[in-house]
Amino acid sequence: MKQIGLKDKKRRAPWRNYLSAFNRAHNKAKQKLDASLPLLEHINELRKRLFKALGAVVLTTAISAYFASQAIDYLAGPIGGRDALVSIEVTENIAIFMRVSLLGGLLLGMPIIVYQIARFVLPGLKKNESRWLFIGIPFASILFAGGMGFTWFVMIPTAVPFLTTFLDITTQVRPQNYFEFITKLMAWIGLSFEMPLIAFILAKFKIITGKQLLKGWRYALVGISILAATITPTVDPVNMGLVMLPLCGLYIFSIFLAWIGGRN
Repeated sequence: MKQIGLKDKKRRAPWRNYLSAFNRAHNKAKQKLDASLPLLEHINELRKRLFKALGAVVLTTAISAYFASQAIDYLAGPIGGRDALVSIEVTENIAIFMRVSLLGGLLLGMPIIVYQIARFVLPGLKKNESRWLFIGIPFASILFAGGMGFTWFVMIPTAVPFLTTFLDITTQVRPQNYFEFITKLMAWIGLSFEMPLIAFILAKFKIITGKQLLKGWRYALVGISILAATITPTVDPVNMGLVMLPLCGLYIFSIFLAWIGGRN
């Protein structure tokens, strides 16, 4: 009887080994899942914040679309108004309407976008750091609007006459080309004006310091030159210099803000 019991035990041993191995694999997988839950929670939180930021841009774009016609009249001023524009494609007019609406929506929705980003990183910040972050939210919109204002009042009055009268050849301007040029220039320079705020936040996170930015001014000058050449619609040094000058000033201001941000 004992021998039969031992034989049954041996016969069941492979099943026990299989179940034991299955349980070990299950426990190991569960441990990995538990360890990955914080990462999954962060990804889910980021998804929610991005969805809210996108929803805000959609809403502000819809609001901006209501005033898009007046904005188009205003933006067409440097070229001589709508009468100076010649549309040659069926969808061209609706395309510029949507482009202008989106630019206005981006400008109006910038505080909400920055706020959602701030809410995502807020749990990992100290109380003092979170206070500075929320103070910086309105400045993001101010800097973006400042960059757009600089483009409109300083760059556009110089660039448009240069482009349309070059070689004394009559230029018939297409709406799509003109508004793409205007909106792209304003958007890129507006984003470039966020440089001081980004430097301040990175200094608060101890990622950079004002001393590092000061030492790297040569590399920054090369980067600014490349950025200015990319943004500037013309190849002449006058318009490129008009972009480089404020960017260099913003870099100097970024050094100062990074020095303040890294003090405490």
